[in-house]
Amino acid sequence: MDINHKNFELSFEIFPPRNLKASFKLWRTIEVLDKLNPNFISVTYGAGGSTRDLTQSAVSVIAKEYNIDVAGHLTCVGSSKKEVIDIALEYEKVGAKKIVALRGDLPIDHGNRINDTDSFSSSVELIASLKKNTSFELYVAAYPNVHPNAQSEKSDLDTLKAKFDAGADSAITQFFYEKEDFLRFRDKCNSVGIHQNIIPGILPIDNWIKTKKFANRCGIIAPQWMNKAYENYKNNEDHNLLSQALCTEMCDELIQEGVSSLHFYTLNDPKLTQKVCEALGRKSCPTNIKKVA
Repeated sequence: MDINHKNFELSFEIFPPRNLKASFKLWRTIEVLDKLNPNFISVTYGAGGSTRDLTQSAVSVIAKEYNIDVAGHLTCVGSSKKEVIDIALEYEKVGAKKIVALRGDLPIDHGNRINDTDSFSSSVELIASLKKNTSFELYVAAYPNVHPNAQSEKSDLDTLKAKFDAGADSAITQFFYEKEDFLRFRDKCNSVGIHQNIIPGILPIDNWIKTKKFANRCGIIAPQWMNKAYENYKNNEDHNLLSQALCTEMCDELIQEGVSSLHFYTLNDPKLTQKVCEALGRKSCPTNIKKVA
């Protein structure tokens, strides 16, 4: 496959490390991703703020040690408005210029606790407050296959439009299996007056069984042809070659359909993501590390 796309933007999602071994793996991952000249790297935020300190630490290190824009994820459920805005201001203090603003989920062990009256009631309210009180570029979540808690496809689109009306700049989608999922979603967004940038979220599949189980919980059903394809490639090498080929082909076709940005969910392992990006024509370049941490 001879592909040489020149002008598409890249961004990558990572999650904060929970121990020393994971930290070394993460920094090695970032060094690989950095060479692909990303527009930014985003750092996830655990349910109910469970990784708040770890996320802030990772955001700080990336902002200080690398010439990469970093986006801190920020959720509002289970936290007071002051706590949430204080975290945003801390991101700003260490050099982050972007935020991925989300409602978020409560931790599994939260019991019957619910948000108090001093909490943001939704991601829309969070976005409006961030727009008013900070200068961040704001990213939000979008769902090509409809959020599992949405009342309907229409209500899901209405919520996304409300996020943009509140001040969001761009949206990043949940991952999807086929390019048609994204293209149909983009058309539906246009039909309801959403014309801002919708960035497809791309997940190179390094473990088909785990990916399918996670997707099923999100209401994303794998196409039958893909099930059959992975059943025929059971050793790791063939599995990864299939994943690379499928992901590269989908990304190539999305770019040909006018997509200008791709956001990769890396799961803190850069190998497949790097191969896909390089197959699309993005060659690795010298690292942008400012200094060795």
